[in-house]
Amino acid sequence: MVIDKQELAAKKKKLEECKEYLKTEFIGIDNIIDDLINYIEIWYLIPEILNRPIIVNLWGMTGVGKTDLIRKMVKFIDFQDRFAEIELSNIDQSGWSNSVSQILENYEINDEKPSIVLFDEIQRFNTLDEEGRPMPQTKFTDFWELLSDGRLSRKERQDLDYILFNYMNRKKDKERRKARGEDMYDEGNSVSLWDAKDLKKNLSLDSNYDELTELTESQVVDLILQSKKKKKIYEPINHSKSLIIISGNLDEAFRMADQTSEADVDADIFHAFTKKITLVDIKNALSRKFRPEQVARFGNIHLIYNSLRRIDFENLIEKEIQKIIKDRKEKLGIDITITKKMNELIYNNGVFPVQGVRPVFSSIIDILESCLNQFVFTAIINDFTTIHIDYNKKEQRIEALVGNVKSEYPYVGRIDKIRESNLDDVVANISVHEAGHAVVYMKLMGLAPLQLKSKIASSYAGGFTFPHQIYETKENIINKIKIYLAGGIAEEIIFGKQKASVGRSHDRDQITVLASDYFRRFGFDDAFQAVYSLEAYPYKLDSYVTDAEIEKMIAQLVVETNELLMQNIDLLKDISRELANKGSLDSSEIAKIAKKHKIEVEVREEGYLHIYEYKKKMME
Repeated sequence: MVIDKQELAAKKKKLEECKEYLKTEFIGIDNIIDDLINYIEIWYLIPEILNRPIIVNLWGMTGVGKTDLIRKMVKFIDFQDRFAEIELSNIDQSGWSNSVSQILENYEINDEKPSIVLFDEIQRFNTLDEEGRPMPQTKFTDFWELLSDGRLSRKERQDLDYILFNYMNRKKDKERRKARGEDMYDEGNSVSLWDAKDLKKNLSLDSNYDELTELTESQVVDLILQSKKKKKIYEPINHSKSLIIISGNLDEAFRMADQTSEADVDADIFHAFTKKITLVDIKNALSRKFRPEQVARFGNIHLIYNSLRRIDFENLIEKEIQKIIKDRKEKLGIDITITKKMNELIYNNGVFPVQGVRPVFSSIIDILESCLNQFVFTAIINDFTTIHIDYNKKEQRIEALVGNVKSEYPYVGRIDKIRESNLDDVVANISVHEAGHAVVYMKLMGLAPLQLKSKIASSYAGGFTFPHQIYETKENIINKIKIYLAGGIAEEIIFGKQKASVGRSHDRDQITVLASDYFRRFGFDDAFQAVYSLEAYPYKLDSYVTDAEIEKMIAQLVVETNELLMQNIDLLKDISRELANKGSLDSSEIAKIAKKHKIEVEVREEGYLHIYEYKKKMME
């Protein structure tokens, strides 16, 4: 094999340019782009040396830019004519294709040349049901064949024999008619377009359709016979020079993926949790959807998308705003300035961290462009060339100075409107509940919670306390039970037992699970060493042996938690009032309040694991 060094250098330069281009198009995924370009480098530069396809897997929650990244890369490196985008599914669809081979034939890339094949939304092609049982499959079974070694066996040889039979009959018929002296028409142009497609597919020809339709019956017969004699047409179709991209959403690995309506949890918290997802987590998630031998065929190149950080969303919003400003300047000659208050308005009403970037784009249209069009119209009519836009949060309106004319556009963010609909008395109740969790969390863990919320975007009022990851031990299970108990007990202390709300229901569910595990699974009580959780529903309260002790333990922890809150009642009240006033507190704000009460707590980043110093103890 002779390598053209100049061509190789040019392709290398093109790939580097592609990397930089993609980083300008996407926010927050530079590491994914770097890894992707590195992994495909050998395929792009010297595909001739490949003996099997390169398989790259992209996993992440919706809206992080998996599919669009591949599309833009394909376009930049000029591979559109050798690119197939395929979605496999177990659901029977009306399409004619029932194999990957047929789909690739339709894309005209069922040959041995380099190509890019994207299998998108692969989670829909699961081969195991929710119970882990194999599912019957009849379609696209050759997908696994492709992943194995890049070779697809030919399963339709009869088509070639059928074509040969028809052409030989037509050839013999012409010879008989010629022998009888009957009039003959011109023998050229006798191959139909349909037949040309069959010939190209079955013989793996490089010829284009125009060339094939010019063949005579005799030439077609000779071509088929020569191909059959060489036997190459019976060999599997070699896709070893292909780049195979597999993309999907794995909710089994991204546990927070179902929180699609959550607009109040800090994006950095979600990012920290997704950042801890590893190759092992991905393989475990795949093993719940696919058989072990199939999981192995995905290979070991798995690029894991983190959910976007707060700064990523902020940069995306600023980038889109600047695009709008530039567009209006170039097309209309109008200079537009937009204050950061508009960015904040868009963030607060357009960011749902688990949904990625799509809601942000629609919110920019809803919040900014809808009113901007009116301001631009005013500017054009009056020959103004400047527009300044700001948001007045107190008066709930978008304000603009168009030239020297003031304009106003009443606007309340759709999500802000939901947050503000929470009644003050309900918010007060929720604030005390969440403050109870926070006080006990700080006293037992020595940490400030990541986030407290008492005003959330929901049709019903609610709140939450977002903790760090806690390494589970005998001590920490007890501590977690107390933290869960603290919300309802705090309400009883501040409002009286008769006025305590039902907001503790989820807390009690978690308490029951933890206490049951304490006795039944982990054997942390010396009197109960058998496992009482082997049934299908392990938390069903019918294990009379342990249930009395579970009740006794929880009752004692209620007393201890009540005492802890009473000892810190001033702190409880302060956090409750501040949370009710603001609707949200971050860890630094919580720690600042605690410090006023001479309680020092650590402020730790998202993703921090609270764990005992086992190594230090071991080395003593």
